[in-house]
Amino acid sequence: MNIRGAIAILKNELMRFFRTAFGSILSPVLTTSLYIVVFGAAIGSQMDPAQFGGASYGAFIVPGLIMLTLLSESTSNASFGIYMPKFTGAIYELLSAPVGVTETIIGFVGAAAMKSLIIAGIILLTARVFVDYSIAHPLLAIGYIVLVAAAFALFGFILGLWADGFEKLQIVPMLILMPLTFLGGTFYSIDMLAEPWSTVAQFNPIFYLINGLRWTFTGSSDVPIGVAFGFTVAFLMLCVGFIAWVFKTGWRLRE
Repeated sequence: MNIRGAIAILKNELMRFFRTAFGSILSPVLTTSLYIVVFGAAIGSQMDPAQFGGASYGAFIVPGLIMLTLLSESTSNASFGIYMPKFTGAIYELLSAPVGVTETIIGFVGAAAMKSLIIAGIILLTARVFVDYSIAHPLLAIGYIVLVAAAFALFGFILGLWADGFEKLQIVPMLILMPLTFLGGTFYSIDMLAEPWSTVAQFNPIFYLINGLRWTFTGSSDVPIGVAFGFTVAFLMLCVGFIAWVFKTGWRLRE
């Protein structure tokens, strides 16, 4: 394995992020803070904590907002990171360099995941200003956040390979991931939904991710924690397998 090659790609991607750190960090942090203020502080004061396992409504929505940021930032950062070399033609230098699939994934996907983790950490600190929340299982929460960031950075990498224009980079995050996240229990418990919507919500894959993270924060969720973790790991392995196939066949790399 070419460790130096992987580190070089990783450092290059991280430097691109830090060059625009103010805009890259300010936008998601400001948006999430507004959600916490409007829903957590204003509307949350009218909510009965018994509906949310004894936690305040503000503390209840924090995991969902963290997940919203992780999914959007991981996917967008990774897709843009691999799309730009394709757009500029620098992808051919990467393909001819002595780096393989593993080094490429560590470089591009690792950098995208680290970017989203930095933003998620800042949001967690910012949320403390507005909401008094606690983390029931901090080590599991950290592990699960890293797992989700890695899985959706891999997904974003695939999206960047598939896209043949800047418009396509926004289709999946804006028209699929964001609506699914909002409908996946970010602001409510599935117990609050009447049938058939309660059953329909369980077909939303993001629902399981949000509840997995919520369990690590509050100690309770709408689904077994094993199901949420298992789904995330399976999705990650599926993305790794697909990327390996892409580099083996050259799909979308030489077009």
